[in-house]
Amino acid sequence: MNPARGSNQRYQRALLKLSGESFRGQEQYGLDWDIVHGIAEEIEETAQTGLEVAIVVGGGNIWRGQQAAQQGMERAAADYAGMIATVINALALQDALERRGLATRVQSAIEMQEVAEPLIRRRAIRHLEKGRVVIFAAGTGNPFFTTDTAAVLRAVEVGAGVIAKATDVDGVYDKDPHQHTDARRYEQLNYVEALSHGLKVMDATAISLSMDNNLPIIVFNINVPGNIYKALTGEVVGTLVADVDSIITSEQL
Repeated sequence: MNPARGSNQRYQRALLKLSGESFRGQEQYGLDWDIVHGIAEEIEETAQTGLEVAIVVGGGNIWRGQQAAQQGMERAAADYAGMIATVINALALQDALERRGLATRVQSAIEMQEVAEPLIRRRAIRHLEKGRVVIFAAGTGNPFFTTDTAAVLRAVEVGAGVIAKATDVDGVYDKDPHQHTDARRYEQLNYVEALSHGLKVMDATAISLSMDNNLPIIVFNINVPGNIYKALTGEVVGTLVADVDSIITSEQL
């Protein structure tokens, strides 16, 4: 059963989706190491509660396949380059986590045996059961799929109770809050609403896969200290996207 909105019930296992942009801070490109270590600190605090944490990382701070394709690069090749960029971010996060004493494993959907384990679902689950943080890299291993879709796929594969997507805004809005001062934030939505209104939660494939597997999505602002901990441990933060029957407000409890 999914935790009620506003309850103190925790998930046993959760997946955190980090975009590549989450790693760059105010930089235009690459990694801001203060940001990376700040993320690692919050993940450490979360893991210390006993929560089993899996992570999917993007690579947009280093490479954006769609933009490269628009400049004339063959799309599949551009997407594979983007997958390799996610491995760079995964290794950087792994280093920051292990400097804090956390046991971690990077699993890559593209085989890179010198730097990462191959993606093996049962091994990933075993790592999580042993308290290791598992970082999934290289997306789905296939072009034409986003890392949002990869995040939902991995969450379903390892049996995560929730997926928390880090963004630069405090939830899902009916329009871009950076451009519209009257944008309205949703506290909670169901999957059909997110799809039918074209809301910027995740891409349609990711939302549909979440809906098919009744996997709740929490969209939150990573730039607010403590939000990673809150999103993964079941506190109310950001916007919850879930099956309508699973959405219970604190007033209904």
